[in-house]
Amino acid sequence: MSVSTQHSTAATPDEQEKTTRQGRRGTDVPAENRGSTTIADTVVAKIASMAAREVPEVYNLGAGMARAFGAVRERVPGGSSSSTQGVKVEVGERQAAVDLDLVVHYGAAIADTAADVRTNVITAIERMTGLEVVEVNIAVDDVRLPDEEEAPEQSGRRVA
Repeated sequence: MSVSTQHSTAATPDEQEKTTRQGRRGTDVPAENRGSTTIADTVVAKIASMAAREVPEVYNLGAGMARAFGAVRERVPGGSSSSTQGVKVEVGERQAAVDLDLVVHYGAAIADTAADVRTNVITAIERMTGLEVVEVNIAVDDVRLPDEEEAPEQSGRRVA
């Protein structure tokens, strides 16, 4: 994944995980171009995650271990699922690149599903952020079979 980035060497870690779009200053400049807009990497990752999940053939995001840790995290009191599980992004000043790990439903045409996901992710990110998406790399890590059940919920207490 390659994206042109221009981060200052004196930037803090928080600043390195955001991209800033610089505007111009002055009264002769339209209002929408005055000032700067900062978009965090996590924002782009969440957009990519939601756009990928909108494709009906996508069952879940994340490789096997990430999904296993996510399932454990959901069961821990106070824990929650990660909305960006299976998504990695690299965001530059004007461009973004995305890596996705997908699990698709059995019977889905994987090449068509990947194309649909790629199109949906690019459209959503470019529309919502104004960043140019230079690439969306997709790894299909698993296929969900029709007879596979969800992880069983604990129905009762183990101790009295």
